[in-house]
This record gives sequence, C-alpha cells and structure tokens, in this order.
Amino acid sequence: MAEETKRESNYNARQYDAKMNEFTAANGVESFTPYDKVFPSFDGMALKPDLVRGIYAFGLESPSVIQQRGIVPFVEGHDVIEQAQSGTGKTATFSIGILQRVDYSLVECQALVLAPTRELAQQIGTVMRAIGDYVGVKVHACVGGTNVREDQKILSDGVHVVVGTPGRVYDMLKRQYLRSQYLRMFVLDEADEMLSRGFKDQIYDIFQQLPLNIQVGIFSATMPPEALEITSKFMKKPVRILVNREELTLEGIKQYYVDVAREEWKFDTLCDLYETFAICQSVIFVNTRRKVDQLTDKMTAADHTVSATHGEMKQQERDIIMREFRSGSSRVLITTDLLCRGIDVQQVSLVLNYDLPTQPEKYLHRIGRSGRFGRKGVAINFVTNEDRQMLADIQRFYNVVIEELPSDVSDLF
Repeated sequence: MAEETKRESNYNARQYDAKMNEFTAANGVESFTPYDKVFPSFDGMALKPDLVRGIYAFGLESPSVIQQRGIVPFVEGHDVIEQAQSGTGKTATFSIGILQRVDYSLVECQALVLAPTRELAQQIGTVMRAIGDYVGVKVHACVGGTNVREDQKILSDGVHVVVGTPGRVYDMLKRQYLRSQYLRMFVLDEADEMLSRGFKDQIYDIFQQLPLNIQVGIFSATMPPEALEITSKFMKKPVRILVNREELTLEGIKQYYVDVAREEWKFDTLCDLYETFAICQSVIFVNTRRKVDQLTDKMTAADHTVSATHGEMKQQERDIIMREFRSGSSRVLITTDLLCRGIDVQQVSLVLNYDLPTQPEKYLHRIGRSGRFGRKGVAINFVTNEDRQMLADIQRFYNVVIEELPSDVSDLF
C-alpha cells in the first residue's frame, strides 16, 4: 500500500512537471509575470494604517515567507498563483491583499473566496474579520448546511467580502442575491483539495458568472494539472510564487513516533498516553469517518472524554463541536483529513496521528494544526509494521528525522 502511494505521488509530480513544461512551451515564459520583490516587514508594504493595526492586533508580528513575497503582488492587482503548505500563512496573505484593495465606501461584494469545506470557509471569514477589524470590513461566510434565507437577506443588505463553498456560492450567484457586477477579486483557496474533491465543474460554472476583468488568486499546497488549466483559461500573466519544501518551518514542532507493531495495539497505547495529552489541546487523526466513530465510542467506554467531527455529521453539530474545542471546554478532538484544514486553533499543542496519512503531502497539513505560525507544538505518530515505509517516505519528503517517543513524555509539554 505504501509503495502504491509513493508511486502515485511520484506520478503526480511527474504529471505536474510535464503539464507545466507543456503549458510554458505553448504559452511562452511571457505567460507569467516575473516578480522577485521581498518585503521583510508589514510596515514596508504600504498598507492602510488601520489594516496594519489590525494585522498586529491579530498577533502577526512579522510576515512569514509566503507573506513577504505574496501580499504585495496581490495588492498591486496582479493575478497570482501562490503555492505553500498549510500553516505557512496563506490565509493571512490573501486576506490582507483583499482587505487592502476593498473600497469600504461601497457596501457591495467586491471579493469572493472559495474553500473546500464549510469549516475552512468559516475560519477564513473569522480571520478576515479579525484582521480587518479597524477598517470596518463586512465579511459573510456563505456555506451549505445553513439557512438559505439568512444568506439571501445578508447578501441583499450588502457585504464587502463573501467566503464560501462552491455549491452555496453558485446558488446565490445564480439567484442574483450575490451580485457579481461589483466583484473585483476572486480567490480559490486550497485549490489542490478543491479540484481533487470534484468541485472542478462547479468552479468553472462560478467563473462563468464573474466579470471578465476580475483579479484571480489561486492558493494551494500543491499545484495539480487541473489548476494549470484554470491558469490558462481564466488568468492574465499571473505572478507565480512557490515556497519550496526546504523553506517550510518544521523546527517549531517536535516530531516522534511510537512503534505499536500491530493495529490492535494502538488503542491501549492511546489510553496510556491519554492523561498526558488531555492536559493540552490535542487533535487525533484517523483515516476514515467510520474509524472516527469507532475510536470515539471506545474512548468514551473507557471513561476518556473526547469530541469527534467528520463530514457526515450535520453542520449544526459540527459547529457546536468546533466551538467547544476552540473555547477549550473540549480538549481532545478526533477527526479525519477532510476537516484538518478547518482546524486553526491557536492553543493546539499536540497532534497525534493514530493512523499515518496515506500520502506524505498530507503530513504537514495535519501536524501544522500545532505550531501554527511558528508556535511550539508536538506531533506523535503511531507506526505499525505496515507503516514503516510511509514513515520513511515522510522523513525523506520533508528532510526530517522523526525520533522514537521518549519514555518520559511529561517534559514535552
């Protein structure tokens, strides 16, 4: 299984390189706008003073690598393709770019952001409101599983920015509650995830509703061939910014593995560790929704308090669980990869991979839930005999050494 995943990952990389070479050969290097400026501070980006005030109040002291290179070209009105892993500050990058360009005297939707999950869309909205607190931005999260009439009323009354999932956004555009004539900016966040999850047709349908001269930003951890098709069809000489894996910061996250040998021994090992990690905010990742339910039931039966969330739950239930987790009243959350990009909780200091991810690329998405923006965090990986190859692939992919968990884990927190 690990070998198949590795082959698939290598194939995808070769496919991407081939597509990029083909795209460049067909369109010429002139199809991209060269851009190599780096801005080491927010003060040097010529942003609105009230926006800078909001950036600092949000807790961002200095820009991350992607922010140093990616905010200003967006502010200058360029179409952009920005590629960097989760946890590196992509959300703040396009949020600051949008907030700088919005005309606040016009209460009409000027920017549209699409995300693959409801949780991530709501999280982006929360970040944008916080950073834009002093400029008075009106942001609405337009997602499925919520009241349609409420969406219609809020959009009719007027907002500056809509962040949403493709289905609900397309519905609002089609019914003209989301008025497209004022839109100046369109951002596709987590493009790799969105296109791999079958949103491609919906995204194309949404593009058809947008003004021809709209500025487009694509933000993604990896750039699949489908994203390049969007590049060629809907973007004008975009600036390409790539943050290499070597530039990603993992040093703030201590990473360990536990040799559990067999799948059936994982649960007892988890129970042994529970008292240690229940003192902090922790996320436990498994690979299937069914396993979320099974593990939650077993932990509850063993008198361990945990919360759980996955894509088959009703939206209202997911919202309550995430609210409790963010507030700290729930301290241990069990979930799947699907929702990992919607969990940006500053207090999370431990991620436990009960199951290793099926692809090395997903590893940083998970452990990036701790150590956000350079904060300290711990990642623990349960490794069976069948997982050894995947652990080796992850270490090679990120050029890291993952050590065995020490017997005294209390010193880690």
